[in-house]
Amino acid sequence: MNTLKLIFFIILTTLLFANKVEITSDSMRAVNLEKEVHFIGNVTIKQQKSQLHGDKVIVYFDEKNETKMYEAIGSVTFAFEEEKSAYTGSAKRVVYYPAESKYVLKGKAVIDDLINKRYVQGDLITLDMTTGNAQVEGNRKKPVKFIFEMEQKQ
Repeated sequence: MNTLKLIFFIILTTLLFANKVEITSDSMRAVNLEKEVHFIGNVTIKQQKSQLHGDKVIVYFDEKNETKMYEAIGSVTFAFEEEKSAYTGSAKRVVYYPAESKYVLKGKAVIDDLINKRYVQGDLITLDMTTGNAQVEGNRKKPVKFIFEMEQKQ
């Protein structure tokens, strides 16, 4: 019965934000006391034009049973698209905060900015989809890498 309540809250949260979120996986486990839903194996999340794929995704809820964050773990790949931005990339772990429209990518993080034709790679990348700002951190073994195209003058 508690699992049904948690699933109901997921559906209600989705309706409140008026964005349909579709999650598919090999299995699902609801942890009602901790307000978490674990999706395990071949997880795909689709929301509007954005997609995320991972080995495991945990959806966390707050006290009001609203989605607090998504955490994707494993071989994570994604394609994020909003009104004026489009990104593809990968990381070992991706955390998404829907209220802030912010992504945090950890471990071999890579982002391709499809609109501005830029590529960034680092150990930790924070991407704010609202502003388009990104913060990238590397380490001694793997420094930050940034590649961009320059327009040629004629």
